[in-house]
Amino acid sequence: MTIKYTKNFLSKLEDIFAESDYTLRYEKGQFKSGWCLLNQKGVVVVNKFYPLEGRISCLIQILQQLPIGAEGLSEKSLALYQQIQEAVNTEAQ
Repeated sequence: MTIKYTKNFLSKLEDIFAESDYTLRYEKGQFKSGWCLLNQKGVVVVNKFYPLEGRISCLIQILQQLPIGAEGLSEKSLALYQQIQEAVNTEAQ
């Protein structure tokens, strides 16, 4: 999967979170990895001071770890989510 470090690509990643059961927030914090996941509340917090490339990288890492239900996603979001999951499976092999 080719990662495009553009605002448009970031917007597409944010759409996946908007359509899922998780809430995405950008806030300041002392995150060691640049992001924090609150599983019980379904909240993902990304450091708001991260540049565009850092935000995209964080969101991809998070999407690789989260079980997001495909039934709530639009066709475009589902296709992007599946591409991210396939890239993870390809790297694991």
